[in-house]
Parts: sequence; structure tokens; C-alpha cells
Amino acid sequence: MVHPGSRSLGIRARSVWRITVAKSTGFAELDALLTARKGHVDFVDVPELAFLSIDGTGAPDGQQFQAALRALYAVSYGAHFLVKKQTGAAPRVMPLEALWWMEGVTGEQLAHPESFPESDRDAWRWRAMIAQLPPIDEAVVRHATEQARAKGGGAIDALRFERWAEGPSAQIMHVGPYSTESTSIAALHAGIAAHGSRPRGRHHEIYLGDPRSAAPERLRTILRQPVEPAA
Repeated sequence: MVHPGSRSLGIRARSVWRITVAKSTGFAELDALLTARKGHVDFVDVPELAFLSIDGTGAPDGQQFQAALRALYAVSYGAHFLVKKQTGAAPRVMPLEALWWMEGVTGEQLAHPESFPESDRDAWRWRAMIAQLPPIDEAVVRHATEQARAKGGGAIDALRFERWAEGPSAQIMHVGPYSTESTSIAALHAGIAAHGSRPRGRHHEIYLGDPRSAAPERLRTILRQPVEPAA
């Protein structure tokens, strides 16, 4: 599902862009959303943010997901350096995030590891995304997209620029390999129930560790689940 306010970046047209300064960057607020605690469920209210995103199907080690990541990073870093060249400084490139779901599997069912079986990895659905901080806006992203496309298309044309407010959510820090997330997911959902809430929306992961450089046991992943009152 494309969130309201999303824009396809697949149009092959030249764009005119300029850097504008945001009235409020909210960097401290964003940092607070990325400080979940291991073994402790925190409840947060996620504001509307701008994202570069792309949808797909299959396992995270599959070709489609890997191509999506290359496109996301190419445009995100391109936007970063465009702003830095124009202004002398630029916001950092934010961590990779992903929404994960399967057709017919509810938020409540995700609390049980068997609801998201490894054997069905080809059926996994995902939305990979990277938040874009001010002054990076749609015009900057479009310009960075055109530059990345000129170097080799790949999944570039499937990228979207969109704004999304995730709203009330619960989150927990998982430390360790991605393959051991089920215990942390169960703890997250137990905390949600104890809080008098229930899951809504899709399972959300924010990858603070880079598997290419960090030992699996040191990877840090924020597991987030949007919530609503149970009654």
C-alpha cells in the first residue's frame, strides 16, 4: 500500500531543485526514537517523516531485496552529497528500515515465531526504506535519482518519495543475529498486551548494525510494532 503523499520517482524528466532550510529538524526527537533498550518495551509516538522507499517480495538475502538496498543507498547518499555540495553541510544518512508482512498473517500472530516461517521466505512481503532528513526534500531526491539512474538503473525507477506518520508504537532493541529475533518479537508483543494495547499495521525493523562489518552477535536491530488500544 502506498501511503498518502507518496511520489513515484520513475518519471524520466529533468527537475529544477533548490535547497531550503527547514524550520525545525527535530534531530533530537529522531535520536530518541533510535534508542530502544534491550529487554525493555518502550512506547513511542512516531511523527510524520519523509522516506525514500521501495516495495518487494522475498527473503532479505534474495536478489530483489539486495537490488532494492543498492538503489536506496545510491539515492540516499547522492542526496546527502548534493546538499553538502550546495550548503557545506548535510544531515547524516539514516539507518535502513524495513516493514515485513505476509498475506493473511495478523499483527497478533506475529507474536508467535511459527507465523513467519523460514520455509515461506519467498512469500515474505517487504517495504525497504531510508528516512530523509531536512533539508533533503522531494526535489533533492529527484535530482539524486536522476544521477543514480545515469550510472545504472537497477531498481532506481521503483523508488518512491513519501511522507508517513507511524504514530503510537511499541519497540524493543534486539541484539544478536537476525535469525534469533523471534524471542525479542515475543517479548515485544507480550509488553504490548500488558500495556492494554494490541498490534496494528506491520512489523517494523530498524537496522542500526551493519552485517557487512559487525559480528552477528553484536548486531543491533530495533523491532517496532504500531499499536492501538485493545478495547
